[in-house]
Parts: sequence; C-alpha cells; structure tokens
Amino acid sequence: MSTDYAQDVRKYTSNCDEACVAGLVRHLGIALQNRDSALVSCSDEGERNRVRDSFLKKKLGRTEDDTTLDHAVMEVCEAMKDTRQKSRVTFYYLLAEKYGQLDQFRG
Repeated sequence: MSTDYAQDVRKYTSNCDEACVAGLVRHLGIALQNRDSALVSCSDEGERNRVRDSFLKKKLGRTEDDTTLDHAVMEVCEAMKDTRQKSRVTFYYLLAEKYGQLDQFRG
C-alpha cells in the first residue's frame, strides 16, 4: 500500500524515500481509511489551517508565524495543482521535505 503512495510522491519529487512514505502512512493511520480525510483540499481554508496547525506546528514543531507556514502550504498546493485529489501522504511528505524533516518518519 505504501508503494502506491510512494508512486504518487515520485510525481512531485525525484528523491522519494520509501521508508519515510511508510512512516507517514503509519503516522496518518486511521485518517487514510476515510476517503475525505485521506485527501487535502487546497480550496478549503479550514483544511489548510488544519494542515498548518496539526501537521506543521504540532507534528513537525515548526515555530514560524502563520503567514510563513500558510505560504509553505500554498507552495505545495501550487506544486500539486494539476491533481484534483491531493493525497494527504504526498502533501505531508512534500512539506516535511521542504523543512528537511523527513527523517522523523523513517523507521
């Protein structure tokens, strides 16, 4: 299953680390079982705020101001703009990669 996610991640980055993808899948766990929560909706401000607050601030421990973190979320939205259904695993992978924090999902 994480192989499918890794395949999706490869659409956006050439350095896909499958161990980190598997770690993200484990981290997201039950959220991936529900189609709605397995996807990120960039057009929904509430969803973007959840990504910022729950993933960037709580999980990654980012301390930048909201505007800076919102910009990072929008960068990933832009990178994935051609994909209507944005995988949460891929979205989070790209954010963790941007901040050099993929290692925390390995193993």
